Amino acid sequence: MKQVLIIIIVLASILSCNKSNDEFNEELDSKIVIKVDKKSDFGFNYANFNVVQDTVRKGDAFGSILERQNIGDRKVYDIVQSVKDTFNVRTIRYNKPYTVLRSKDRKNKLQVLIYQPDALNYFVFDFRDSAVVAYKKVKPITIKRRTIGGVLKGSLSETLGNAHVEAALANKITKIYSWSIDFFKLKRGDRFAITFTERYINDSIYDGVENMEASFFEYKGKIVYAFPYSQNSSSGKTEYYDEEGKTLKNFFLKTPIKFSRISSRFSTNRFHPVQQRWKAHKGTDYAAPRGTPITTTAAGTVVQTGYTAGNGNYVKVKHNGTYSTQYLHMSKILVRRGQHVNQGDVIGKVGSTGLATGPHVCYRFWKNNVQVDALKLKLPSGEPMNGSNKSRYMKYITPLKFELDSVANL
Repeated sequence: MKQVLIIIIVLASILSCNKSNDEFNEELDSKIVIKVDKKSDFGFNYANFNVVQDTVRKGDAFGSILERQNIGDRKVYDIVQSVKDTFNVRTIRYNKPYTVLRSKDRKNKLQVLIYQPDALNYFVFDFRDSAVVAYKKVKPITIKRRTIGGVLKGSLSETLGNAHVEAALANKITKIYSWSIDFFKLKRGDRFAITFTERYINDSIYDGVENMEASFFEYKGKIVYAFPYSQNSSSGKTEYYDEEGKTLKNFFLKTPIKFSRISSRFSTNRFHPVQQRWKAHKGTDYAAPRGTPITTTAAGTVVQTGYTAGNGNYVKVKHNGTYSTQYLHMSKILVRRGQHVNQGDVIGKVGSTGLATGPHVCYRFWKNNVQVDALKLKLPSGEPMNGSNKSRYMKYITPLKFELDSVANL
């Protein structure tokens, strides 16, 4: 009987200890611990620690995160003061991840805290010595190169998305070709090829597109190439040229807004949807959501801004003694008369002021004081590559062009 009583006392003692340990661990952090499959990260061997991965909660501060850890006799205020030259504790943000490395003994004491403000950077707070050591690290970046090509099966963005390419590349390509291609007119079945580089963090985490090295798009039956090249290496300025060394940069952009559609073309006799009568329409309408930025298609001086019953809010820009452009039906004008504007500057926002059935910009074009159809006009191009650079350029693009042509079966 005495032996049975001793066994009961021992079991009760063990259960009490287990419960005490459970309460201790729960007090450190009530959040569910995420299982860690990695063997190492951030330069630490996880086998040497109890590893907890967590995220910053609503209302959390650096100090409150520390208070949930077993920091022994250390004071949170002293810790914050000791790391302030490396880390501004006020920059900690909700839902950002952090990793806690604790000792593997029963004390489960905080050894290291790693905070990740973004996918690339992280801060390490090392508590293993008497003085807290804090430092910032950047994960290694690997640049990988690939070439994709084929035929468009939808919009440019959709096609790139299907190839698992970051959407930002579509914007970059649109900007590169903005003088040469009206992307509203690309159609299904048009051929294309792009060579570009992408960033990977720790050789595995995708971090977006780095550079576009070469590309072509089929536009109106013609293959339009683009190769970045710097004629003057000391200036560092890169321009884009085609397979003959001609610049893609023209005097005028193709359109005043990106990623829209033509809702009405230049016509000498069009039925006006508001006035309900046939009349000339001396402009090209681009439909787009209200508030879409409108950019001037070439550098020049703003000669008119204002409002009329027909035009609504409008801006007119004089580019030189030959060419002028006008932009109608704006919801908001962002420039003033007499102001100089550069090509691509935002001069207003899409609206439906004046005689308009919906949000759009009516783009009008003057040549020698006569309104003309901008879509049919042969516009002046930029400066060509100078002779001393052309042979070097042609040698440079030969393997790039071969790669593009091969992937698209040209």
